[in-house]
This record gives sequence, structure tokens and C-alpha cells, in this order.
Amino acid sequence: MTTNSAEGIGKICIPGMRLSPYNKDHVAGPGTYELRGYIYSSLAGILKMEVDEISKVTIVSVESQKTPSVLPRTGDIVTAKVTVVNPRMVQCVILCVGPSILARPYRGILKKEDIKANEKDSVNPYKCFRPGDIILARVLPMTEIHWYHLSTAENELGVAIATAEGSPQGVSMVPISWSEMQCPKTLVKEPRKVAKLIPENLDQELLPLENKQSNKK
Repeated sequence: MTTNSAEGIGKICIPGMRLSPYNKDHVAGPGTYELRGYIYSSLAGILKMEVDEISKVTIVSVESQKTPSVLPRTGDIVTAKVTVVNPRMVQCVILCVGPSILARPYRGILKKEDIKANEKDSVNPYKCFRPGDIILARVLPMTEIHWYHLSTAENELGVAIATAEGSPQGVSMVPISWSEMQCPKTLVKEPRKVAKLIPENLDQELLPLENKQSNKK
């Protein structure tokens, strides 16, 4: 039998997000996996922290809370996973609308001119996103029937979670500027359009940014 712990209950998780250390006090439960001393989310859902009454060990799990009635609307902030990058656009699948997890993914498209607010003509999508990246984007008015038109032009939008090519599975890169991320294991650096994230809405260990950095990208 387990009892709920107040720690972390209700936190929105996305695949690959680091949840807690893996040790004698914390173990991986359903919807999570352990890798190199940490517990990560394996799906989009709600974080649960339960304490076993007998062993007193905290079981870290993620419970899917799919919301079939929610659809992306113009102006919404969505969480999406990048699938294709080419010189003209970025294709992705939308996983969440705000804190609500979708019952099924929807296709999104991010055109070259909507990636950044400045220097739109010189933007290189390959230096901003890579397949597999988890991004935050704003929904623009629809221009195509089967695609949601997205934008990451705001400073707060862009790549939230990314893994470098050749990095150990599950190890996320850390932002070192607004245009570059680095793998903490291999020290490999890759260009990205990094999102300026709000600390209370994400894992602060995952995306630390120095206060001295400029707000300009």
C-alpha cells in the first residue's frame, strides 16, 4: 500500500524530462525509466510521487491524463516534438496544449519566417531545430486544413529539451546561450533556437541559463 507524497504532485511531464535522482529513497515507477542515476519520464502525463508505507521508498511515476476535448487554438502555447527539418520549414507533432495532454497528436508546421522575430530571411532552420527536439510554440491562424501553423518568434519559445547526436540516450543538453546547447556528458555543442523558460514550469536542472545572458537571441 502507498500514500501520496505532496512533493511534485500535479507537475506536467513530457518524454525525456528528468524527474528526480535514482537512489535508495527514490525508485522508478510506471511511465518512467532510470538512466545513469536519474529517473526520467517516458511519456506525457502528470507526475506522481507515492511513498510505500512498508519500505518508505518514494515511487516516482507518470500518469497519462489525455484530454480528448482539447484542440489547439490560435494564440495557444503548445508543446511539440520536431519530426522533419528542411531549408524552408520545420514539421512537428503537437503533444500538449498548455498543461493539457492531447488524446492524439496533431501535425504542426513552423515556417522559416516564423522561427525568429529578427533576421527572418537569413534564418537557417537546421541551426535552430533538429528532429526529436521538444519545443514550445504559439499557434497562429490556420492557413492549411491539415496543419497547425506555429511560431517560435518570441524569446520564451523554442527548444526546451534536446539531445545531441551521439549523446547517451536520455541525457538532455544544457543551454549555454540563446543559440547553443551542450551535452553535459560528451561536451558536444549544437546550435538551437533556445526557449527562455519560466523556472516554475520546468525542471530547473535541465535548462539553467545564466542571469548575465542578454535577452537578445
